[in-house]
Order: sequence, then C-alpha cells, then structure tokens
Amino acid sequence: MRHEEPRLRLGIIADPQYADRDPDTDLNRYFREVPARLEQAITHFEPLPLDAIIVLGDLIDRDFENFSTVLGILERSRHPRILLPGNHDFLVSADRLHDIHATLGMPAPYYQHRLNGVRLLVTEGNEISLFSSPKGDPRHVEAEARLAALKAEGVANAQTWNAGISQTQEDWIRARLTEAEAACEPVLLLGHYPIHPPSDHNLWDGERLADLVATSPASVAYLCGHQHAGNYARLGNTHFVNFCGMVDTPETSAFAVLSLFDDRIEIEGFGREPSRILSLT
Repeated sequence: MRHEEPRLRLGIIADPQYADRDPDTDLNRYFREVPARLEQAITHFEPLPLDAIIVLGDLIDRDFENFSTVLGILERSRHPRILLPGNHDFLVSADRLHDIHATLGMPAPYYQHRLNGVRLLVTEGNEISLFSSPKGDPRHVEAEARLAALKAEGVANAQTWNAGISQTQEDWIRARLTEAEAACEPVLLLGHYPIHPPSDHNLWDGERLADLVATSPASVAYLCGHQHAGNYARLGNTHFVNFCGMVDTPETSAFAVLSLFDDRIEIEGFGREPSRILSLT
C-alpha cells in the first residue's frame, strides 16, 4: 500500500555561488542576486516539515569573506542543514583551505548521516583536485598526475574545474553501501560532481563510482550540482539527479523539495528546477 507520508523530506539547493562581484554574462551567472534567491528558498522551506536543507556545494563563488553573507541567511532557518563543498568553495587564500569543511559545519570531509531510517552519504568530490590543497601537497601532486592522464585519454571531463576521490573514500562508500544493504536501509548519496550520465562536468573516474552506486540494492539516488544546467539519468535502479544552479540567469532562481517515499521520489521544482516523479520499483 502506498504511504502518503514520505520517509524523508529535504529542501535542495545547488550552486548558490555568491560573491560581491559583477555578473559573468558569458556564463550567465548573477552573483549579487544570490542572497535574495536564498531568502526566497528559505522562506518557502520554513513552514514545511523538512528533515533538513541540503546545499550541494558552491555556496560561494570565491573569497572566504563571502561565506558570512550566505551562511547568515541559511542559519536563520529553523531546519537542520547539511552543507558540502564544491570547487568554488575552495577558491580562497591558501591559509584558509583547511577551514572550509568546518566553516560548512561538516564533522568530516565525508561522512554518514542517518535520518528517519535513511542513510545519507555525504561525499567529498574535491578530495583530489588542483584547488582543495596547496601546490606541493601530495593530493595536489596526485591531482596533477590524474588530470594529465585523463587529458592523454582525451576524456571530456579532463578539466581543471573537476576533481576526483581517493581509493580510501571509494572503499568507504562501498563499505557503507554494503552495511546499508544488510540493514535494509535506503541510501541517498550527496555529492557536488555528477557521475552519470557522462559529461564534461563529471567527477574524474566518475563512471567507476556510478557503477558502484548503481549495483548496490540499497542505493536509491545520487544527488549533485556543479553542472548548472541540470541533468537526470537512471542507471540500474538508481536515479542520478543533477540539480540546476541557483546563481544562473538574471531573473530566475532554482531550488527544490525532495520527498522520499517507499516506492518513489517526488521532486517539486521551483524556478528553473523541473519537477519529477521517480519510481523506486
């Protein structure tokens, strides 16, 4: 029998990318419009019985001081918040790179959070990148080598604005999925970078992670941002939902309310975010 009350209800925001700077009209990004758009989303979320508000990365466009403006807006909400970083959140001075996860209220760069019998896996796609660690750091050196190898292969996502995860994090994701399967608990994975379908914005070696996620019976969806136009695909029984960037266009916002039922996911989109009903059967 269909349950009319969801197991989990989340407010979803992707890529606010705030900065006190003029628009980038080539990329269609309007940074100073973001505080008003965040206020609109929070105002919409406030009366709803949400379990959490999720921000899927790129809270700022650059410069550490911009965090205070957007975090101040989010902190006025009565709802719990789960924030994860995107590539732009690391475009700060080198001495602040180690402060990003704590600034976003994260207990660790990647971690598991349980809500109403659902496991949320908060992943860290920036782990191996050219921006999340200073030059000379082993992770930066690894990122240079991985990007060079991907460019040699000619893959579309061999881009400096993308990143990858370590084998340690991949093994951690696999272990958490295995535990969730044994416990008969559904899993929502949260990341900044798309991993499926293929695109020039995808996580480095994201296809391997997509296969891992899609072959787990516990996994119901992978939610991400980064590709501001948004995207959607299904692989196996897992839905891959790329939410639209809030910062884009001069006049329209994008955010959503996601409701997880036993047999479906309902996404109510606002602004440029489309609404979807995704079957879990």
